[in-house]
Amino acid sequence: MRNASLPAEPAAPAALTVVGIDAADGSPRPGLAEALNEAGLVVGAARHLAAVPVPACCATVTLGPLAPALERIACAVTDGVAVVVLASGDPGLFGIVRRLRAAGLTPRVLPAVSSVAAAFARAGRSWDDTAVVSAHGRDLRPALNACRALPAVAVLTAPDAGAAEIGAGLLGWSRRLVVAEHLGSDAERVVETTPADAAAQTWSDPHVLLCLAEPAHDDPTGPDATTAGGGAGMRRDNQPAAAPAGGWALPESAYAHRASMITKSEVRALAVARLRPRLGRLVWDIGAGSGSVGIECGLLGAAVVAVEREPDAAASIRSNAQAHRVDVRVVIGAAPAALAGLPEPDAVFVGGGGPGVLAAVAERRPARIVATLAAVDRVGPAVTLLRTAGYAVDGVQISAARLADLPGGSIRLAATNPVVVLTGERQ
Repeated sequence: MRNASLPAEPAAPAALTVVGIDAADGSPRPGLAEALNEAGLVVGAARHLAAVPVPACCATVTLGPLAPALERIACAVTDGVAVVVLASGDPGLFGIVRRLRAAGLTPRVLPAVSSVAAAFARAGRSWDDTAVVSAHGRDLRPALNACRALPAVAVLTAPDAGAAEIGAGLLGWSRRLVVAEHLGSDAERVVETTPADAAAQTWSDPHVLLCLAEPAHDDPTGPDATTAGGGAGMRRDNQPAAAPAGGWALPESAYAHRASMITKSEVRALAVARLRPRLGRLVWDIGAGSGSVGIECGLLGAAVVAVEREPDAAASIRSNAQAHRVDVRVVIGAAPAALAGLPEPDAVFVGGGGPGVLAAVAERRPARIVATLAAVDRVGPAVTLLRTAGYAVDGVQISAARLADLPGGSIRLAATNPVVVLTGERQ
């Protein structure tokens, strides 16, 4: 049976061809000249149109707003006019290919080196353990939270959503940034910097940002891998945002804690499910104790801020986070005062602090609030508080009984303390 493979070039010109301009050196992809010879319309940014030999008889569209250009392309294809679209790097990576297909068009794609690949090449670093996200034409927060959560993230930036804004949002997280401006052009510049310095500068567009949480020697197995700051010992694999292989709702023995002050695994399983952690979201863990809830949110890809008033417990959180290879920002202080100035969360777990803390959290209006209460008399006031703040509230009491051995080989059920889990969804 003959192996199926994509041909290097189709035998006949396609009605619509998307050609990447190499981010590494600014050169066009092989096959462009042939496509241009057949084209009746060429579409691209001004810098791309200026960089290729567009035939004098060929109509052009300079990209600005995308919708009119897509309509012009669709009309040309319908009329049987061959169209060439010029794009940066690999147009299938957060590029125009998705928009063309959404418009019902099927392009032939000739990709070049992507800006992300070029930026990592300039930095001399592998990127098979990297999450690639985009802040171009979309909310910056998911990209920023990915940088807070993972050890290696590449961000495709945009004006007002670039290195300065991401640097400002990473204050409090130990990261190093690589900013690659104008890749493949005479104005190319690659700078390694800190979040604080990045926030204080003006950067040229277009640029690609690499956010890295490892020591400068880039050796995750070296002597600093579990002792250096900034997540040097964080989980690293070729699925950086995938669920952890070891699972979650781990037993209490998986965490250092004092006097059983830890959210039990059965309760933690429900709390984490209600918090809905994922890449691009930020979770607060208030009254964090051992940090188990926040750490498991981190294992599922979320960025995490743990707030704990006891310095000894805060040290345990850091140790537990390091043991599970996630990066948790620990804030030492008593809530609600310690919440001032923290970045806005998508979800909050309130494991302690009383009604004052719950009210302060509700004032920040996260999408979800999950609170655990051991005292039954606090449930009614907490439900009223959340509903008054505009949250739809449901709750459940969890009473777990675990198997325990008895002398002689018998087994009994050992009850854990019942806990009420309240979930507030912002309406």
